[in-house]
Amino acid sequence: MPVIADSAEAVGARCKNRHAGDGARVAVFSFNGNKIITASNGGMFASHDKGLADRARHLATQAREDVPHYEHREVGFNYRLSNICAAIGLGQLRVLEARVARRRAINARYRKNLGKIPGLTFMPEAPYGRSTHWLTVIQLDPKTTGTTPEDLRLALESANIESRPVWKPMHLQPVFAGAKCIGGAVAESLFANGLCLPSGSSMTDEDVDRVSDVISRQL
Repeated sequence: MPVIADSAEAVGARCKNRHAGDGARVAVFSFNGNKIITASNGGMFASHDKGLADRARHLATQAREDVPHYEHREVGFNYRLSNICAAIGLGQLRVLEARVARRRAINARYRKNLGKIPGLTFMPEAPYGRSTHWLTVIQLDPKTTGTTPEDLRLALESANIESRPVWKPMHLQPVFAGAKCIGGAVAESLFANGLCLPSGSSMTDEDVDRVSDVISRQL
């Protein structure tokens, strides 16, 4: 069965010696403003299937036929990046490895600063892969810490530090109320107990320590 790999945040991640998305018929990546590299918006479609890539390119450029005038035999979209945004994206690809290294260093410092706090755990990394640690995410056990992720988020906010809950699962979104759902308990638990910490590549060690200090005082 053909697979589309949603690799939105995984630019630079690896599973063994393969890039994220490799092995799928199509892989899609996000270059939104909050990603590890960005073109301010948009993303990237990747495939070894030239025919499929050509088809996607055709639909993304308004499905315009290859004739001098505007000719359309089907409805397309205007999904292509502007030349300027594409140039920014290409330029940032050159610093991808440096960005990954910095995000991993930030994650490692958080783990060093906070790893011994009872009831606080970090998302694991598979031994056969390399995470970009695009975001450093923690999980709290409120029974052990006496603090919920929302309590901690508000404490950070009072110190002018932004953090965010883990993404709410799609099956809990009001727009999908009543839709069929298979599983979901793990996603629900991550949402209930998780918090995304500041993780931007431009953070200094001092920035990470400041965030860590607020968390340590709260817990």
